[in-house]
Amino acid sequence: MSEDTKVHAEVREQFGKGFARRLRAAGKIPAVIYGHGTEPVHVALPGHQVSLIIRRANALLELDVEGTDHLALVKDVQRDPVRQIIEHIDLLVVKKGEKIHVDVPIFVTGEPFPGTVANLDATSLAVEVEATNIPEHVEVSVEGLEEGQHITAADVKLPKGAALLAEPETLVVAIYVPIEQPEADAETEEGAEAAAGETAAEPASGEDAAE
Repeated sequence: MSEDTKVHAEVREQFGKGFARRLRAAGKIPAVIYGHGTEPVHVALPGHQVSLIIRRANALLELDVEGTDHLALVKDVQRDPVRQIIEHIDLLVVKKGEKIHVDVPIFVTGEPFPGTVANLDATSLAVEVEATNIPEHVEVSVEGLEEGQHITAADVKLPKGAALLAEPETLVVAIYVPIEQPEADAETEEGAEAAAGETAAEPASGEDAAE
């Protein structure tokens, strides 16, 4: 754990949308801490600091709640659908050495065979890891892979201590050759030919018409 994950949390005893708005206006984020059979604790977190921390997937916070330390995993972040302002955070209490289930993002590296495309079917993998050793992501290399080749969850190399929870046959990446779409060009040509035909079929005007 690092210094930037140490967060001072203030216990709050007032609730409701109005109070939550006032908290956010003061630069704080409403949150609830729960887990391990304890009663939920409602707190206010420093907005700017926590906003930076939760940019990472499965962020872990070292909370100081009125002198009591809690290790908590960010389980859910509710945001305003329009302004994307953080409205509330759910935090799950975990303990050092405890195994937890998380979804770890997948990061694709390398380039497949020229002319092919790597399609990412799964953006994350469910794994079991130690609470204080959650990987930020897992890497999948597609370097040199050819059309028809694929990578499943079982093929992904996991960090030491991590165990796969997803179905082993889950498709992660598929390599294919993009299909060209000539229809648009064909329609354009047909439209031009039709327009030319209509122009040729129009009756002549003026003297030519009289003749």
